[in-house]
Parts: sequence; structure tokens; C-alpha cells
Amino acid sequence: MSEQIKIIAQNKKARHDYFIEDTFEAGMVLTGTEVKSLRQGKTNLKDSYSMVKNGEVFVCGMHISPYEQGNIFNVDPIRDRKLLLHKFEINRLIGCIQQQGLTLVPLKVYFKRGKVKLELAIAKGKKLYDKREDIAKRDAKREIDRRIKDFNK
Repeated sequence: MSEQIKIIAQNKKARHDYFIEDTFEAGMVLTGTEVKSLRQGKTNLKDSYSMVKNGEVFVCGMHISPYEQGNIFNVDPIRDRKLLLHKFEINRLIGCIQQQGLTLVPLKVYFKRGKVKLELAIAKGKKLYDKREDIAKRDAKREIDRRIKDFNK
């Protein structure tokens, strides 16, 4: 049975800037107007990051635009939002981010069975030469595909 997943926003820059080690699915604590704004697709993960405070995981810098009909119920668009994870997952995240060079990066926000979920990744930052290497590999693959397509004509 396939589950319906509707992607709201993705952080494409994260895959460019980081090596993704592992991913987690987390629920989010949101208000009603935030959920309505997410249903309209009004969010941005560009400069967002995650951190652990007092044994709880929060996503910071994630922008959810205020809902137009929300009036007094709207909240700060870039407030810190609590993520819902099991205790053993939080302990694993704490152990991973204490290692040198590992960080928590939000990858995408999506609806799964009517609930808002966030895909959280344990990531290691790429150096400039790693990014250049990835670009060179992608360009080489594109050129090979182009030559094969021209050859098959």
C-alpha cells in the first residue's frame, strides 16, 4: 500500500552543500494558521537549520508566511518550531552532532496522511573542492548522455 506524500518545500541547496549521512522523519508542532499556510505552499527552507535544546529538537529559520485570513491568530513567520521525535532518536541525534563536522539540516517539508512532516538529515559539510568535483561529475554524465543520444539517432 503506497502512502500519499505531498511535498510542500525542499531544501535543494542542502544536498549541494552537505554530504547526507542519515535521514529522520519528524512531526512538527504548528498552529492552525501555519498549517493552512503550508497547504497553500507558502514556506521556505533555504536558510533553516536544526538544533537540540534541553533534550528537544527545534527547527530554526524556517519561514512560513502568515495566512491571509488568519488575522490575530498568525504567529511569527520565522519562530523556532519544535520537532516531534522519539527519545532514542533524539539521543542518537545528540551523539551524532557532538562528532566534529556533523550538523542537522532540514531537507523537505511534506504532508503524510494529513500530518505535516519534516525530513531531517545528519549531514557533513562539503569543502569547495568537493562541490567542484560533484559539478564535474554531473557535467561529464550529461555529456556522455548527450553523446549516446546523438549516436543512437
